[in-house]
Amino acid sequence: MNKHFLLFLIVICFSLSIYAQPVSDIDDGPYIFRREKKIIAKWIEKGYMKHKILTPETFAEIKKEFKFTFSLRDINHTFNQRPEFRISYRGADSLAVISDIHGKYEKYLELLKAQGIIDNDNMWSFGKGHLVVLGDCFDRGDKVTELLWHIFGLEKQAEKAGGMVHMLLGNHEVMVLGNDLRYINDKYRIVENLTGMKYQDLYSFESLLGFWLRYKPILITINDIIFVHGGVSPELIHKKLSADEINHLFYQMQVLREVESENDMKNLDFLNQDRGPLWYRGYFDDPEFTEEQADSILHYFGKQHIIVGHTTSSDFRAIFGKKIIGIDAGIGNNNEGAMLIIKRGRFFKGKVDGKRTEF
Repeated sequence: MNKHFLLFLIVICFSLSIYAQPVSDIDDGPYIFRREKKIIAKWIEKGYMKHKILTPETFAEIKKEFKFTFSLRDINHTFNQRPEFRISYRGADSLAVISDIHGKYEKYLELLKAQGIIDNDNMWSFGKGHLVVLGDCFDRGDKVTELLWHIFGLEKQAEKAGGMVHMLLGNHEVMVLGNDLRYINDKYRIVENLTGMKYQDLYSFESLLGFWLRYKPILITINDIIFVHGGVSPELIHKKLSADEINHLFYQMQVLREVESENDMKNLDFLNQDRGPLWYRGYFDDPEFTEEQADSILHYFGKQHIIVGHTTSSDFRAIFGKKIIGIDAGIGNNNEGAMLIIKRGRFFKGKVDGKRTEF
């Protein structure tokens, strides 16, 4: 055989093996759907699509395989939930806050373990404490599914222990739910091909995770603190919208898929722009943002602090005597990251080595 032709064949075969390898190694899911009174699980194992109709017996198998910590009853309850629109909580002694994980599941687990939020088996160990996830679990990283399932399960564990997990929506959740897929990891393009489904359809209204996310708030308050992904801009409080109204407008968009009035449409359009709570970066990027403006926002909501993610830095940032704290320390950019720990009104930066530094 001609040596040049043989070399050509070797190069072609090697190239094909490079491109074939990622597909054959992909694991993802499960994605759980409710269709025609049946609950179906679909997942990818080593590049092959699998599915099962969930019964008590088959769910026991899936629960063991994927190390789920919730029950089939929890799944049914989630599909039958109704919005409570509760956004105000008081009396929480211990708070932990993390933001902008962007599919970096291992970094998320390391931080939660290091700070005593979960144990070595990834189970809730924060007692009656409150964990706040400030949105942006989606995009960039390749472990989005694992991350969402862990938060979903942790929510159920915390409730049984007397604590709470608050999953807030960030701009990337709303983007994916609205079919804006600019930033999804390349892995999920392959997942689309293997499942024969568009990525946003994996989080449709028929999907358990999609259904669960659509009922999540944009903004909550705990004790004297406002929690929101991007921030509350001065322009937002000029709209005279309450926290309840903000959350209800997003509920109309995500769940009802319609708005009740032309005025609601205008407000919702504003909320989805760069001065809205998902996208605002003015606290740290606008040199003209003043302490007087910060005070007017806090006075409007009757609170003392605002904690946000979204605006990435290499470290936490606090302005105006901790009236506003930004905690996106770059987990999604492969930085070590950190999480905020609040204990009896004192603020600490919790790191992956287990140390806490007051700031």
